[in-house]
Amino acid sequence: MRLSLSREREGQEQKVTRVSSITVAMCNLNTTNTIAATEKPKQPPQTQFYVDMLSLSNPIKHPENLKPDPEKQTQFAHPPTFSDVITETKALFHLSFPIALTALILYSRSILSMLFLGRLGDMELAAGSLAIAFANITGYSVLSGLASGMEPLCSQAFGARRPKLLSLTLHRSVIFLLVSAIPITFLWLNISRILLYLHQDPNITRFAHTYLIFSLPDLFCNSFIHPIRIYLRAQGITHPLTLASLAGTVFHLPINFLFVSRLRLGVAGVAAASATSNFVVLLALVSYVWATGLHVPTWTAPSRECLTGWKPLIRLAGPSCVSVCLEWWWYEIMIVLCGLLVDPKAMVASMGVLIQTTSLIYVFPSSLGFAVSTRVGNELGANRPDKARLSAVVSIFLATLMGLSAMMFASGMRDRWGRMFTNDVEILRLTSAALPIIGLCELGNCPQTVGCGVLRGTARPTTAANVNLSAFYVVGMPVAIGLGFWVGVGFCGLWLGLLSAQVCCAGLMLYVIGTTDWDYQAMRAQMLTCIESTGTLNSQVLTVILLCQSYYYETGTIISLFGLN
Repeated sequence: MRLSLSREREGQEQKVTRVSSITVAMCNLNTTNTIAATEKPKQPPQTQFYVDMLSLSNPIKHPENLKPDPEKQTQFAHPPTFSDVITETKALFHLSFPIALTALILYSRSILSMLFLGRLGDMELAAGSLAIAFANITGYSVLSGLASGMEPLCSQAFGARRPKLLSLTLHRSVIFLLVSAIPITFLWLNISRILLYLHQDPNITRFAHTYLIFSLPDLFCNSFIHPIRIYLRAQGITHPLTLASLAGTVFHLPINFLFVSRLRLGVAGVAAASATSNFVVLLALVSYVWATGLHVPTWTAPSRECLTGWKPLIRLAGPSCVSVCLEWWWYEIMIVLCGLLVDPKAMVASMGVLIQTTSLIYVFPSSLGFAVSTRVGNELGANRPDKARLSAVVSIFLATLMGLSAMMFASGMRDRWGRMFTNDVEILRLTSAALPIIGLCELGNCPQTVGCGVLRGTARPTTAANVNLSAFYVVGMPVAIGLGFWVGVGFCGLWLGLLSAQVCCAGLMLYVIGTTDWDYQAMRAQMLTCIESTGTLNSQVLTVILLCQSYYYETGTIISLFGLN
């Protein structure tokens, strides 16, 4: 179908000059080349909508402010059958199981590092814990969040069958993270001044500074691992990272033994062992992918193009980073608040045990969240909004079951779980009192974590960041401080603050997902995969796209803008 927009003046003939001739359907499923609007395609494989771009008599003012009509929410065109639900469940399990296995392998590696730190002494353990907390807040959470910005771009591009866009986004993301690691490096180099300014113990500060200095190579390894992991996961490929993580963990124990026990490098040896293990993961991952040819269908060599067109990536990476950091930082703030309560030693120790517990439980909903992000992105990129919606609904249901299981586990193990970490009576009492609250927290945390994955798949990180900010810091933090200090509930009051944050966050996430217009999101995905390849969108193209969107909201009819059925 071809639409020509022209301007006529009464009483005189006017020769209309074509400003530009652009095909909106430039993102063909099988090619990335632009098809001129003047060319007549021979038997196009998909329904395409060609537009001759001419001057518009009544252009839309501020088209970027056009929003979906909340009164026209998408319903299933064809209600899913039980077979559809089972098929989607299997697809989510196929993706999430290797991700969960990888996370458990990495979790065991972190436990090994803490054990070697504990063998060095209380001072070294405290310094290592402080350094790891600082590294998480200022480094690892930032890189993980920034890398999440490429997730919707890759998953939607794969669904739209735009292979070049995947490798292009990978190259841009690696460069972006390497550049972002530079200011983090300078921050870590000055850790001593920062900690001394915060009145930390000089000896602990000295050990923490040493740990972070030897962790710097790990920062740059993560700048490669995060993008490669997302690049593969967007294509439904998850087993290479599992195998690479297993290889790194197998090497982790002997490397720690060599550096700490044999060479007696102390805290520096533990940090260097972690960095070396991560380098082994990176080396094994790249070698496996290259040797098996998994990269071939979507790979293009790096070029100058990866140095341009960063705007869409940055616009997604910024809010993604904020969303991840807001949640990560909450737990570090909780540890600081514990230090202000009565008997801070027992409080901080119990908080450490409980955070390790929540980290273990978090492996499962986060893995499902990564899986549903990929599934939703793939289906939206392929212009199948009904399937994207089905994936979101099924994943939320599975997350609710996970939350119920976690709640029963935490409540049932309240008197036995703490004994795996310590024999201190006071720490055991605090841990036992807080575990049922943690179980209730997980009942909200599992759906909201998976909900974040759905929002990542729809390329709406700003919404996720706003939800996390509102829930954790506008609601949760005041409740935690109020109950913990003003009301006098103490340690459990901090966890009740987290419970209020999780309930609020889960409610907001469910509302956002429940009111999502999936046809509109599919249209955005098609537009995003076209824009991202150049990083820009011609204003006239945007005007026509939004006119077509207006037509959809007026008539309920979808026009396939980008050569997708």
